[in-house]
Amino acid sequence: MSDSMLKTDVTIVGAGLVGLSAAVAMSKAGHEVVLVDRQPHTADGRLPAEDADWDQRIYAISPNNVQWLSSLGVWQLLDRSRIGEMHAMEIWGDAGATPLSLFAEDVNADDLGVIVEERALRKALMQQVQACGVRILLGHQCLALSATPGQATLQLDNQQVIESALLIAADGVHSWVRQQLGIAVEQKDYRQTAIVANFITEKPHANIARQWFRQDGASTDSAAHCGILAWLPLPGNRISIVWSAPAGYADALMRLDAAAFTTEVMCAGNAALGRLTMLGAPAAFPLVLKKAGALVQNSVLLAGDAAHRIHPMAGQGVNLGFRDIVDLTRLLSGRHSLQPINDGSLLKRYTRARKADLSNMLMLTNGLYHLFESRNPVVQKVRNWGLSATNQQAIKKELVKQAIAL
Repeated sequence: MSDSMLKTDVTIVGAGLVGLSAAVAMSKAGHEVVLVDRQPHTADGRLPAEDADWDQRIYAISPNNVQWLSSLGVWQLLDRSRIGEMHAMEIWGDAGATPLSLFAEDVNADDLGVIVEERALRKALMQQVQACGVRILLGHQCLALSATPGQATLQLDNQQVIESALLIAADGVHSWVRQQLGIAVEQKDYRQTAIVANFITEKPHANIARQWFRQDGASTDSAAHCGILAWLPLPGNRISIVWSAPAGYADALMRLDAAAFTTEVMCAGNAALGRLTMLGAPAAFPLVLKKAGALVQNSVLLAGDAAHRIHPMAGQGVNLGFRDIVDLTRLLSGRHSLQPINDGSLLKRYTRARKADLSNMLMLTNGLYHLFESRNPVVQKVRNWGLSATNQQAIKKELVKQAIAL
């Protein structure tokens, strides 16, 4: 075999969080893996020297996925001093003064999830990828892809050709692999923009995640706020916020200077944690639902944002991607000894499992989105009554169970 030709069990395109986790999981399952990414910087992942420089990109990782990442030897590599814990959650409607409160201790759990910086988790995953001996090809563009039921062949811009039994596309929401296969994408524009930023708080957050569903107006005066605002606890007196707001309102917020923007965030959250001091600058990105029309084509499989992107209100984007890999490795580990890893029946089972999970999550996020975007007074009364009625212990316990089971 020439140096320009590689044969492997699994090729993974995309070295984001889902692609890196897939590389570790598939390698630990005994498969030979090649990881490809067009970005050259992925192998670094070093944290900046300034402790105050917190990554704007943070993720709420579910307890089950923390356990899974621990089983891969990844979670142990993280700096615990930079991980936030969610022991409880408080949710406000647009009228009620009393929030819906969910506590991990109601179901004898340690927490509802943990908050981790993207670059820190990416660094730990890359360290484990390297420890597993995965062959890593970074800084190379994919040029061509062909796939049959028995093999996927990928050509890179350095003339490298990789033949594999299974190719996992984890190359993001604008997936090159998905486009090459001609897989259609169902898309819905939420007409919202997510603004993310980090703050130091005057008062301790007590490891409580706070979320407000607002539909009070569409201007930037302190008496009128709209959208979905989440305050997520970081270590110490720090929070990370995600404000999913109507696009025009979000544009107005992003035009504010640091002091005015901070005031808007503080007022929209009822000054629940006193004065806020912003760390770094806010960032914004448009919110769009994307769902691939097929998750498998021949010997190619889509995972993570290449397969689905959902509204961030439930904080399940990366958790959903991790569960793609969890289901895949579970199905492959249970296959018959003579079944290849690209066996059609196995990949059909992957499709069924992931579509069911995605469907349940879309019902939740789309349902909440439509419920809280409505300006109909009757709908507004019903949703706020619902939050109040949910403050019944039995129902609250069931909600907590569902949250930590993700």
